[in-house]
Amino acid sequence: MSKETPVKEPECAKATLKYIRISAKKVQDLARLLKGKPALDAMALVKSIRKKSARLIGSLLHSAIANAENNNNLAANRLIVESVIVEEGPVLRRFIPAAKGSAHPIRKRMSHIRLILKNIDKKVG
Repeated sequence: MSKETPVKEPECAKATLKYIRISAKKVQDLARLLKGKPALDAMALVKSIRKKSARLIGSLLHSAIANAENNNNLAANRLIVESVIVEEGPVLRRFIPAAKGSAHPIRKRMSHIRLILKNIDKKVG
């Protein structure tokens, strides 16, 4: 019997943002733009967009880059955005008064965002 050495996968860094008070639908449009881009280019793109979702993903991207540099000893210029996963979180259900003593429901949605950065071998940019 020979011992098998485990195959080393390319190193990656992850960051998660949970219970964000924005609907997942609003974040998914920006998340689609970032997939496959170099991390520093994605950061520049996010800073140029003036939306709440861009600000949230920007802080998440900054955290993922810091995780890669500090925990895995990876260079920021060699990272690409492998995936940005946006999931629906819990929904706060509220009611607003309406005509004739009735009430209309209001759904205050939350979302969870996961970002994964992958290390590439050659230098990008």
